[in-house]
Amino acid sequence: MPYALTQASRARGGAGALAGNHVVLELEPGGAHVVLAHLREGSLRARPGDLVTAGQPLAECGNSGNSTQPHVHVQAMDSADPFTARGLPLAFRGHRSWPRDGGPPVVVPLGVPAEGAVVEPV
Repeated sequence: MPYALTQASRARGGAGALAGNHVVLELEPGGAHVVLAHLREGSLRARPGDLVTAGQPLAECGNSGNSTQPHVHVQAMDSADPFTARGLPLAFRGHRSWPRDGGPPVVVPLGVPAEGAVVEPV
């Protein structure tokens, strides 16, 4: 109930209030960006201007901003502003996926996890 009662104030707070603790990565100058949102407070390991590499830990999963449960929101987009950018296709490489129905895990070389799947890098 407290979450529902504070929903409107978060929305009025703008992008930062909705995304909570977040980071925007510029994948190439003037090109694609990725936002990681709802990160755990105080867990961010990168600073503005840092060069980061694939596989580098950036932060911990949290439930900051407009979120009731810990999770990470990942969004690929064509500019740095998640509210004006257009979404871009996104796929994950080298992961193991456990289906929501409890089936056996599957190693996926490149793809998008199914809704509700639990994944880990391989």
